[in-house]
Amino acid sequence: MMMWSNFFMQEEDRRRREAAGRRRAQGQHQLTPELEGKIKLGLLLSAVGSTLAVLAVGTEFWVELNTYKTNGSAICDAAHLGLWKMCTKRLWQADVPAGRDTCGPAELPGEANCTYFKFFTTGENARIFQRTTKKEVNLAAAVIAVLGLAVMALGCLCIIMVLSKGADFLLRVGAVCFGLSGLLLLVSLEVFRYSVQALLQRVSPEPPPAPALTYEYSWSLGCGVGASLVLLLGGGCFLLLTLPPWPWGSLCPKQGHRAA
Repeated sequence: MMMWSNFFMQEEDRRRREAAGRRRAQGQHQLTPELEGKIKLGLLLSAVGSTLAVLAVGTEFWVELNTYKTNGSAICDAAHLGLWKMCTKRLWQADVPAGRDTCGPAELPGEANCTYFKFFTTGENARIFQRTTKKEVNLAAAVIAVLGLAVMALGCLCIIMVLSKGADFLLRVGAVCFGLSGLLLLVSLEVFRYSVQALLQRVSPEPPPAPALTYEYSWSLGCGVGASLVLLLGGGCFLLLTLPPWPWGSLCPKQGHRAA
């Protein structure tokens, strides 16, 4: 009987030591309230950038193409396009601002015809005002933008795991993901800008003759630029939180040390 009682006592001591070890391990990974607050602020900043990124990629107001107004006609043509879709619009010239020589802006009411680009399905180029898109460039811009959104989602998941599970080693991974997503969106914007230049130069020789066009970048592209900058800033903030505290402590000593 004494042997069995000793055995059970040893087992109970071992379980207590294991439980104490697990509690100590959890305590080591527990975030301090100050660090948790900073991470939540960084996540809020990154959420703003993520919202702008989704809004930019999902809408088709990246660039507006406008024809010139003609005398003797009550209507004029305009178009706007994004990564996935283009819309042509027939506007009343009476609705166009008086000091404007070209048709637009595209937000004016009018007869609209929106279609998705066919180079995602059948591989065909799109035709806009007797001009042809360069599908390889448009595809590259769209793929890079989608990659940016995927990396951004991975960064959000990493930061959520840091806050919920205390996995602070994922903070650096989340910082890299947000910074990389901002860079990918900037690259996508530059590739799209090149696709617009290629579209304007690829004039079809077939009749009727291609009308003269002007172009202006619209609010969707502005959201993309803002999203890129905010995501880069959010990634930088998370990266700063992973640095050791001693450089900042030497520059900003605590109040107690100054009083001493």
